[in-house]
Amino acid sequence: MKPFNLKVLVFLSVGHLTVDIYQGALPAILPFLKEHLALDYTMAGVILVVANFASSVLQPLFGLVSDKKEQAFLLPLGILAAGMGFSLLSLPSHYPAVLALVAVSGLGIASFHVEGYKRAAFFTGDRAATGMSVFSVGGNLGFALGLMIALWTVSRFGFPSLPLVAIPALLYTAAFIALRKAVARPATAGPGVRAGRETGQAAAKGAYSALALIICVVIMRSWIQLGLVAYIPFYFIGFLKGNPVYAGKLVSTFLVGGAVGTLVGAPIADRWGHMFEVRMSMLLTALGFPLIFLVKGDLLFVVFFILGGILVSSFSVTVVMAQKLLPRNIGMASGLMTGFAIGAGGVGVTLLGVVADHSGVDIALKSIGILPVAGLALGLILRYSPGQGAPA
Repeated sequence: MKPFNLKVLVFLSVGHLTVDIYQGALPAILPFLKEHLALDYTMAGVILVVANFASSVLQPLFGLVSDKKEQAFLLPLGILAAGMGFSLLSLPSHYPAVLALVAVSGLGIASFHVEGYKRAAFFTGDRAATGMSVFSVGGNLGFALGLMIALWTVSRFGFPSLPLVAIPALLYTAAFIALRKAVARPATAGPGVRAGRETGQAAAKGAYSALALIICVVIMRSWIQLGLVAYIPFYFIGFLKGNPVYAGKLVSTFLVGGAVGTLVGAPIADRWGHMFEVRMSMLLTALGFPLIFLVKGDLLFVVFFILGGILVSSFSVTVVMAQKLLPRNIGMASGLMTGFAIGAGGVGVTLLGVVADHSGVDIALKSIGILPVAGLALGLILRYSPGQGAPA
């Protein structure tokens, strides 16, 4: 088994940070795109739909390609496509060209995530969840940085200056080409790949049903996370008539808590078990969620920080669980967890809009509290063993 390699994992994590800059930046520049092309709200929404479909829903397809043959080139190519597709959005004067660039950027994001999670698994050693958390946290930070980088660039130099945001992608692509041998697949493959070769085509009973339940848990977690990010501002600004800056800080605190939780939860999973971490994450989220409506003032920042940390603490853990259930197809497993399941959770957020329209924003936000209970129930009936690998 290849030993835990922190240097390679950090280098891959920086790539994860870089590619997710462009995923996090798109919503921030959407108002500028709307004004630049005189779009209506429906057309602006379609841009996000295209981005979500290309970057998330299509990830399992990249997983299929990645599992059939070594595709290390997807890492630099994915970052380059993500960066250039996004950074050129200020240039077109026609809507279809914008959608095409958004699709190119999304496909780059999808390809990097699949190959990145697969390659990171080669260097985690016997601390699979901990190693995967090092890679995952880069994405958390990149998503938050993307918002700030895009807004700072556009507000300081104007919307036509958006191509400047391509600089991180260009720098990392050059660095990857220079250091590509360091991240080459090791002669002794990671635990997931090795296990797959040993088990061959023998599928352990219940592997696919366990994978389906894990996907459902991730959908619940994604639905909660994206729902809170979307409806915290609506609730504190629209319903409570609070300060928009205060609401924005609450969202940022929640996201930072998630980044910290990614690193904290993984060692717990490696020590106490993956299922323990997943179940405790959902249980504590269910217990802590009502505090959103009970706590006031600055203490609410503590609540959102802890809640974000608890909820997202199982992120890298569920990726590892899926990779161990599909040991011969860890690219596909990664795509299902970080793409399809998260994308499906995002679709669930639209249902909250229906609730908000009919019953009010406060009811929509409170209804999110049902989801961690559902996630816990799914986790309790899940039967998972790291050795129950399914065939290719």
